[in-house]
Amino acid sequence: MQVDSPDKIRNLAVAGHSGTGKTTLASALLYTSGVVNRLNRTEDGATTTDFDQEEINRGISIGVSPCMVPWNQHKLNILDCPGYGMFFTDTQAAIRATDGLVLCVDGAAGVEVVTEKAWNYAAEIEQPVFINLTKMDRERATLETALESLRERFGREVMPVQLPIGAEHDLAGIVDLLGGKAYLYSKDGDGKASPTDIPEEMAEEVKRRRDNLIEMVAESSEALLEKFFEEGTLSKEDLTEGLRRAVRRRRLFPVTVSSLVHGIGNSLLLDALVDVLPTPLERKPFPASNIGGEPLEIAPDPDGETAALVFKTISDPFAGKISLVRVVSGELGADRGAWNTRAEQNEKFGGVNVMQGKSGNAIPKLTTGDIGGIAKLKHAQSGDTLCDKHRPIHLGWIDVAEPAISFAVEPKSKGDEEKIGDALARLQEEDLSLATRRDPDSGEFLLSGQGQLHVEITVAKLHNRFNVDVILHPPRVPYRETIRKKAEGHGRHKKQSGGRGQFADCKITVEPVERGDDFEFIDEIFGGSIPQGYRPAVEKGIQQARTRGFLAGYPMVDFRVRLTDGQYHDVDSSEMAFKIAGSLAYKDAVSKAAPTLMEPMMKVDVSVDEEFMGDVMSDLSQRRGRPQGMESNSGSQVISAVVPMAEMLTYAPTLNSITQGKGSFHMEYSHYEEMPVNVAEKVIRESKKDKEGG
Repeated sequence: MQVDSPDKIRNLAVAGHSGTGKTTLASALLYTSGVVNRLNRTEDGATTTDFDQEEINRGISIGVSPCMVPWNQHKLNILDCPGYGMFFTDTQAAIRATDGLVLCVDGAAGVEVVTEKAWNYAAEIEQPVFINLTKMDRERATLETALESLRERFGREVMPVQLPIGAEHDLAGIVDLLGGKAYLYSKDGDGKASPTDIPEEMAEEVKRRRDNLIEMVAESSEALLEKFFEEGTLSKEDLTEGLRRAVRRRRLFPVTVSSLVHGIGNSLLLDALVDVLPTPLERKPFPASNIGGEPLEIAPDPDGETAALVFKTISDPFAGKISLVRVVSGELGADRGAWNTRAEQNEKFGGVNVMQGKSGNAIPKLTTGDIGGIAKLKHAQSGDTLCDKHRPIHLGWIDVAEPAISFAVEPKSKGDEEKIGDALARLQEEDLSLATRRDPDSGEFLLSGQGQLHVEITVAKLHNRFNVDVILHPPRVPYRETIRKKAEGHGRHKKQSGGRGQFADCKITVEPVERGDDFEFIDEIFGGSIPQGYRPAVEKGIQQARTRGFLAGYPMVDFRVRLTDGQYHDVDSSEMAFKIAGSLAYKDAVSKAAPTLMEPMMKVDVSVDEEFMGDVMSDLSQRRGRPQGMESNSGSQVISAVVPMAEMLTYAPTLNSITQGKGSFHMEYSHYEEMPVNVAEKVIRESKKDKEGG
């Protein structure tokens, strides 16, 4: 559907908690508008927007997915967002790329965790919010209960613009408060409304709710308030236009009701979205910056210079890479390219498309405010800006959450290391919250994500899309060994087996140094007890030995070695012999120097609601954490602590459980410190067991 007028476009992100019916909403609206000829359900694995094999297998949305719904000569670009908190990065990207957020809220459950997260992000970027109560045919689903939950969290500005006719399984229709009319729906799911009289028993409630709505809309505008005082009410036109302005300014948040699987409310919801949500021309200027980092604002202008945001990448092994873009200003044509500011490269377009899930229908161009897909952009990544080369800018983007959990990855089949790297690079293009790296200490290849499920889904994608199978292991904690006191050591290597023998003898002293000083070698030999040419070999032998540790196979650090004496043989001494002698002297000295294990400590900041602070503090204490302080931040409490890395490997799912998904944390390396004896002994036993097993 080619649309050249931005005022005929509505862009909305559909977000909410998992299970609230976001994907069902997209499917229902596609069906009611005639884009598809049947209502595709999540449980059937046939929805337009849940097209990834893992989404089909698990029955959940994993990433943001687009679809387009034509309605009354308007084009609704809908971005179906995931409902799990660990995939919230995609939800943020979708909200950033659209002009309004449609929150799906279960009519029985009320406000849930991800609902609140989406609301908070929309508030942060001043995005209008529209609320749809789903599953109103469920037991215990009532408008009053849902409104109470919404207003408790979001304020009295949450206002119903529709009322349900009937309740729970007897839900039969809807009263539209804007028009003051009632509509009945058949339960065959076609979503088409039949006008009817307002039920007599609802007349009083309808009048009360409509009067409340009129008063709230009037309060949002001085001109409307004056008209309201003069006439005692507002016309339908004034009410609708006043509501649009109030929604755009975030002074009111309209609430509609539905049972999407039965088609109840579909057509009225489409009408309301067209009537109430802002057009791309009515949104606030888009935040941006120039090459020097100075802030700019890009106003939506069809005749202006090109500016478009790449907000999502779909990586398909067969179709290739598809970049989802939002045109902020100007237009993107199929026969032209654009400048990629980050890559500093010109991008050639492989076609401009209206997207239905991962399928594209070619169109000539995307105008200001439109959303679509561009195939086979060579350099583009999510968050990139496409613009005119003579005016390079960076459009505002999101803060991508840091990974919360890491696993070591190894291929099941030898020789697949390169395939794993290539496949994960493709997956990282479409999932910004994934990260990979090689641990410099253990050599392990680490895959990091927002939670264990996130990593497991990534592993499943490796299998399904790229035919790569891997084994996951918790990453090896990079322990260190050190010494606590000064000691002397002696190493002698002597071997005679006919012909030229091997001989080297050295004496050393080891002593602790400051944390972080690693290793120092000092040659204190005066005279010729060891010739100058052999002394570096002693250091090499010690260096090699210290990387293998002494207690548990971890590198020995933070100590100094003094080479004090030794002996050599004119014929049998060699560089190799002194390397061996040096390693023997190291082992002898360290055994007397009170060796111990050290562990990496992490600085951890945990953000939680006050009600969960006690449980979180208790859990950190059980993890050998030491609290460093607490402070308030945007209604939450931030607990700072220093915690051993080994105790944080499984923290993400535990925190999620303790805080009902409301908690978050950030951690970074702080320092190394000596381990408690009982913990160190356990690590040493496990290390010896692994060596014996190997």
